[in-house]
Amino acid sequence: MNDATDPATTTIVVVGAGIVGLATARALALAGHRVEVLDKEHAIAQHQTGRNSGVIHAGLYYPPGSLKARMAVAGARSMTAYAAANGIAHDICGKLVVAADERDLPGLRTLAERAAANGVPAQLLTPEQAREHEPYVRCVAALHVETTGIIDYPAVCRSLADDLAAAGGVVRLGVTVAGATPRPGGIRVLTSAGEIDADALVVCAGLYADRVAEACGLAPEARIVPFRGEYFELGGDKHYLVRGLIYPVPDPRFPFLGVHLTRMIAGGVHAGPNAVLALRREGYTWRDVDLAELRESLAWPGLWRLARRNVVPGAREIVRSLSRRQFAASLSRLVPGIEAADLHPAPAGVRAQALRRDGSMVEDFLVQTHGRQVHVLNAPSPAATAALEIADHIAGHVERALAS
Repeated sequence: MNDATDPATTTIVVVGAGIVGLATARALALAGHRVEVLDKEHAIAQHQTGRNSGVIHAGLYYPPGSLKARMAVAGARSMTAYAAANGIAHDICGKLVVAADERDLPGLRTLAERAAANGVPAQLLTPEQAREHEPYVRCVAALHVETTGIIDYPAVCRSLADDLAAAGGVVRLGVTVAGATPRPGGIRVLTSAGEIDADALVVCAGLYADRVAEACGLAPEARIVPFRGEYFELGGDKHYLVRGLIYPVPDPRFPFLGVHLTRMIAGGVHAGPNAVLALRREGYTWRDVDLAELRESLAWPGLWRLARRNVVPGAREIVRSLSRRQFAASLSRLVPGIEAADLHPAPAGVRAQALRRDGSMVEDFLVQTHGRQVHVLNAPSPAATAALEIADHIAGHVERALAS
């Protein structure tokens, strides 16, 4: 039996080769543990990590004192430093949050206050000042957020995997985890490649976090309901309209930030995401349907309670999903001159939204422990930004579990 107090003799299995799983595996390997990462896909970063907007978030939106706020602010620094140290493409270009009309001003002022409380460098601007950053923006006021940037997150994942390998860890792809059971002094992980005996288990399963938790004997505090984020690419002849990142003031009734314009690190400008219920957990189009998974989502009372509280914004998202003209109209509130013909479909993403039975969304990062198991049950945006900070947080849970 391994001595769980000695990292050199301790084996830890990490489920999930997205950015949070890989960052956590790296942190544990650098602490001296033997680490094995398992993922059902045949390449790393295939879902939320590889399909997001590539933004380094500054920590603007999150309640002061929350894990999201603390980790996003620290994560913006650590992710930028990691990218610089490892030659990963990134650009701290800043962003504008735009009040398109007078109704948006209270929300913009709230964001400015939150930025100050979270230690995020941000400045309220007049329309003239805003156009010094984004010449084609239309607004009555704007908030300039200095430390927002863009980055190549799949490249970050490749670098994290390299770090893990250099520290003696391994990534095993195409391996599905069916569950886990306790054994004397550790955990037995049941996989499609056989059983693995480990001293601790960390699950960063994203869209399947609740399912894997249940299979491992944990009662999750919330259920994952998938929401598809739909993107368009702005036509090349309209790229000049956007220098960096342009966001609306978010609707406080809805969990998402609203469609926005993002210059991508590899070039081009993405518009989106729109947000609609996905018809399966990895449902990237309306044609991706899994009736069993859809029934599972629709059977969760929290989804219906959330829907009742968000009828108007939810209907708006569906209309925008079905109408490119409406999508373009939302964007043209921020930057006039964008038309439906300027929008070309881009790959969608799916957000793993953790919902409680009462319909409340889990707003903060959520980690549950069960003996020597640590389960990440909610890691939405800004999880990519804060991945290195989340990794240290999870590693702390693991060390405490091993010591108990």
